[in-house]
Amino acid sequence: MALSMDQLVGLWGPCVGEAQPAATARIERVSTDSRGDLRGALFVPLVGERFDGHTFLEAALAEGGAMAAVAGWDRVSNATAAALAARTARPLWRVENTLAAYQDIGRLWRRSQAAPLVAVTGSAGKTTSRELIASALAPLGPVLASSGNENNDVGVPLTLLKADGATAALVVEMGMRGLGEIERLSRCAEPDVAVITTIGTAHIGRLGSREAIARAKCEITAALRADGLIVIPAGDPLLEATLAAVWSGRVCRVALAAEIGAFSSHCPSADLVGRLDPNGIPAGEGALLLEKASLPGEPIGGRATASWEGRRFNVPLAGRHNARNLLLALAVAAELGVEAGAIETLAVEVPGGRNRRQQLHGVEILDETYNASPEAVLAALDLLAAQPGRRFAVLGTMLELGDLSLGLHCQVAQRAVNLGLDGLVIVDAGEEGEAMAGAAQGINRLVRVDTPAEAAPVLQEWLRPGDHLLLKASRGVALEQLMPLLEKGLAGG
Repeated sequence: MALSMDQLVGLWGPCVGEAQPAATARIERVSTDSRGDLRGALFVPLVGERFDGHTFLEAALAEGGAMAAVAGWDRVSNATAAALAARTARPLWRVENTLAAYQDIGRLWRRSQAAPLVAVTGSAGKTTSRELIASALAPLGPVLASSGNENNDVGVPLTLLKADGATAALVVEMGMRGLGEIERLSRCAEPDVAVITTIGTAHIGRLGSREAIARAKCEITAALRADGLIVIPAGDPLLEATLAAVWSGRVCRVALAAEIGAFSSHCPSADLVGRLDPNGIPAGEGALLLEKASLPGEPIGGRATASWEGRRFNVPLAGRHNARNLLLALAVAAELGVEAGAIETLAVEVPGGRNRRQQLHGVEILDETYNASPEAVLAALDLLAAQPGRRFAVLGTMLELGDLSLGLHCQVAQRAVNLGLDGLVIVDAGEEGEAMAGAAQGINRLVRVDTPAEAAPVLQEWLRPGDHLLLKASRGVALEQLMPLLEKGLAGG
């Protein structure tokens, strides 16, 4: 990247002190880490619960260090900043908030890039949809997508600043833990296309209701371009009503054909409709036939979608929920001008702990240990139940569900009973574990343990080659600790 000093002056006004930088001087990169090589960089000291980057401000500006820096009003006084600028002979701006300044720079750099930007949020399926969208856009050229957990106030500008002239498209994931967060991220990224995967109950303990969650997710439209497109699943009255209150532009709705009959008659019809190949979506890689493909209005990419109808696409990840996520990705690809024939086959590598399958001594493990919400657990259980042979699950608690927590944990356990699982291990010593155990009494093999490690000997006794095992819990349960224990136990170690 390259930003001129006069662009930064345009953002924040004159530097501290009398000396002002040459307007043509160039910032080559932005760093929030004082360690390592800072030459040519703008240093942005962020502040967290346990750290304050301002502690390292002077060291970062020392000779051979950062080319310039910003400092928060509440952290560095004007006199101190002026003295520091004089000592180091480096440009220094005082800003109201260094995190906001970091997002300012991300937005400034994003505006300099010609590549279209897709923003993705939702209660479940954000990361999977992000990866599917990135794969579907690959025919356009190099696609830059969020990686890991870069879906927050720091991660989004970090992703934007990685773009360069070769980037053909950006796919930015946006998470949230409260109202206002996605609005900030939208204003930072200024998306061309926005995607909401679902409105569920994740973080309902923080937001209080699904209505508040829907409002938070619909904040993604805050800086969506006026002629842009938002892609959503069809058939959700709450999402429709909430979105209509904040967005009057184009909306593309997607749906699986088999589910349309259950939609409310008050919901608009779907624009993209896919029918699953009955020979195997739940069991593994399958096919999706687009029966209807009609984007509302004029696509940004300028290509009509009529040629997409009747096309078949592979579904690289098992489960109906992932087929719906694929429809979201196809809508984005059509909007941005990808030829349907270029993406009949998609290759997706999801991060660890998300829809990962692996064989351990003849037992197929569905590793969903990264995180969990009620909707995601129910979808994972449905996927498990579609597998041949014996099916077992290890379920831990789902966090941040507030007053609804016990009821939602009971709902998940009851689904396990209704699906006829062959065994269930519940990992939780608290009220949620007790509620799940009570609701799961219809399962023949039912064990409740306090820790992931205690589940290992139980599973070692139950499992044999040909079985299928689901591992699913919120990140705080650390259910991934069970994997090496299972590998050792199933090997007879």
